[in-house]
Amino acid sequence: MKAKIVYEDEEILVCHKPAGLATQTSRVGQQDLVSEIKNYLGTNPYLGLIHRLDQPVEGLLVFAKTASAAKELSRQLTDSILNKQYLAIVLGKGFSKETTLENYLIKDNKTNTSRVAGEKEKGAKQAKLLAKTLFYNEEKQISKIEVTLFTGRHHQIRVQLANAGLPLLGDSKYGTEASIARSKELGVRNVALCANHLTFLHPKTKKAMDFQIEPEGEIFNSI
Repeated sequence: MKAKIVYEDEEILVCHKPAGLATQTSRVGQQDLVSEIKNYLGTNPYLGLIHRLDQPVEGLLVFAKTASAAKELSRQLTDSILNKQYLAIVLGKGFSKETTLENYLIKDNKTNTSRVAGEKEKGAKQAKLLAKTLFYNEEKQISKIEVTLFTGRHHQIRVQLANAGLPLLGDSKYGTEASIARSKELGVRNVALCANHLTFLHPKTKKAMDFQIEPEGEIFNSI
């Protein structure tokens, strides 16, 4: 099993998905996290998928093991009680102060990409996040940024940071020639993004649950 189980009880399962593993896929022969966990749990288990991570992104995910837990965790996600925080490595000098990014995004299903759009464009959805620069490496010209999501749009962090002039390393979809070149120089093969902090209320006991991990990607520790 490629994923690591961080916590498990009768209602929920929290795991650390590695970069490169799809959360869920319909492609024949391709491994995915949902299939891995179902195999781990045994014969015909219930598994509620509450949220996802892009295939090239690593990080924490919580799954429901009962229908009632799935309903409650989905409510918490909608009501912003379930919160996700990320670490990103980008090309460029990060924000000088804590910054809120607000855009409208449109997803293109044919290309599996999203783009910044006008508020009144058909299909545009509001995207909002909070970004805080933790460290800037002047020699490498890269920054480590902490991101807190307020909405959960498709490729949101990757699109919004690229739009702000801070493309993520390892991102071939939204990166620039410069960021892609720097990624190759530094040996970054996956998107330099990790969902490293996850908080929510236990769906049954209502206890505050708080999970944090250290990213496995070498770039996070070498900046």
